[in-house]
Amino acid sequence: MNALMNLFTPDCIALNSPANNRADAFAAAGELFSKQIGIDSNAVVQFLNAREDLGSTALGAGVAIPHGRVKGLKQPTAAFMRLQNSIEFAAPDGEPVSILIFLLVPEKATQQHLEILSSIAQLLSDADTRKLLSSASDPNTVCELLQKWGLPK
Repeated sequence: MNALMNLFTPDCIALNSPANNRADAFAAAGELFSKQIGIDSNAVVQFLNAREDLGSTALGAGVAIPHGRVKGLKQPTAAFMRLQNSIEFAAPDGEPVSILIFLLVPEKATQQHLEILSSIAQLLSDADTRKLLSSASDPNTVCELLQKWGLPK
């Protein structure tokens, strides 16, 4: 089964976000999660910044997976964001980031957390998938792509 199948819904996908830096992107992600699961948006920003302070979550090739553990969260949840303009994210290849997949997991979700992160990293490592995510024109298309990635055709 695809570890990403139940993580994404169209309402957690933001296309053409106007964020101009990491702080703006994290604030926008906080708002998405606030609407999606009712978590305080400022708390989301704190969780994301706490993880980012340990090292950049950028993978290179214009993508990043900001993530954090959230006390009291029952289920992993994710959001997809595509930026209007790429931003600096301390990527290993020095390239700016324009595609971000945000992941929040329960505080104790170690193995599941790693499996989901691995699946997202594999998805974003695929150049064809990145191209599709960069060009998709509506949240439903992005959601379907994320949910069905890696499943047999």
